Amino acid sequence: MSNDAPIRTGLIGFGLAGRVFHAPFLATNPAFALTAIATSDSDRAAQARAEHPGTEIMSTDALLERAAAGDLDLVILASPPHTHREQAVTALEAGAAVVIDKPFVPTVADAEAIIAAAESAQRPLTVFQNRRWDGDFRTVARLVESGALGTVHRFESTFERFGAPKRDQWQGQITAAQGGGILFDLGSHLIDQALTLFGPATLEVAELRAVREGLGSEDDAFVSLRHDSGVRSHLTMSRVAAQSGPRFRVLGDESGYSVYGLDNQEPQLKLGRWPGSEGYGETPKAEWGLLGVDNGEQPLTPVPTEQGGYPDFYAQVAASIRDGVRVPVDARHALETVRIIEQAHALNSHTLTSH
Repeated sequence: MSNDAPIRTGLIGFGLAGRVFHAPFLATNPAFALTAIATSDSDRAAQARAEHPGTEIMSTDALLERAAAGDLDLVILASPPHTHREQAVTALEAGAAVVIDKPFVPTVADAEAIIAAAESAQRPLTVFQNRRWDGDFRTVARLVESGALGTVHRFESTFERFGAPKRDQWQGQITAAQGGGILFDLGSHLIDQALTLFGPATLEVAELRAVREGLGSEDDAFVSLRHDSGVRSHLTMSRVAAQSGPRFRVLGDESGYSVYGLDNQEPQLKLGRWPGSEGYGETPKAEWGLLGVDNGEQPLTPVPTEQGGYPDFYAQVAASIRDGVRVPVDARHALETVRIIEQAHALNSHTLTSH
């Protein structure tokens, strides 16, 4: 394709992921032309038509047929994870580049099959691990890389919510074997961030349980990783946390950093504040994290939070398709996250029951 031509893009799925985390970045980046959206839900189809006039709404099969006909340069999967392998392989074999929303896939075998298909087709493949572009995570990465904390020995990362169980959504209906549960949903982010910061790791502890009844998989989890670099990562994720701990607490031998709350790009996007809106991705000073030592030797000092940058992901996707630069997230890195999740579920195969 010409470097000047828009990247003809098809989006499969228009739930939260497709509508909030993918479509806005395509609509606001002139490198892309969102030409097709696939959804089987009539309400979502109507919303897609309203928010993206001129984009054709169709079935998943019809969209993949468009790819097979050579009418799409990029296919984005914002569909349930157990459908990713078949959809991704079909799109790659058709010659399209592919972006897969997290969770990547339910099994390592699925990941390996998709990666093999991408290598055979020589097409770009990447996974939407968007939380690498959270402002608070970018701030942690900057502090770690700058040596402001000294040598880090413990990384604590918490992603907790509280609300009604997702019984009417695929996240609450499918089993862990299909990519369901909090470990795949939120743990995909936390594990990916830990591996990105501190490198390869071994799973040491995994505690999973279904607190609320009637779900297909766990809604509360804790994972401990031991990185080859010596850092220990303690990762907590939950849908049943009435009070949340710090989003990050990073402890080094010289200082520590802690920050509460979640990156504000998601709530902004839900309110229709797309990239380019005033204040997009910015964190108010009152929500900045603190750097220092509790004993008073190093006063706790607010640290400006880096601006969140989800649009950067798709800017790099465009560059990978047009110019052959590396993709924003290597699928083999995402495979390692799936491997750890698979191991955690294997350790808890006999204990996943409600209390």
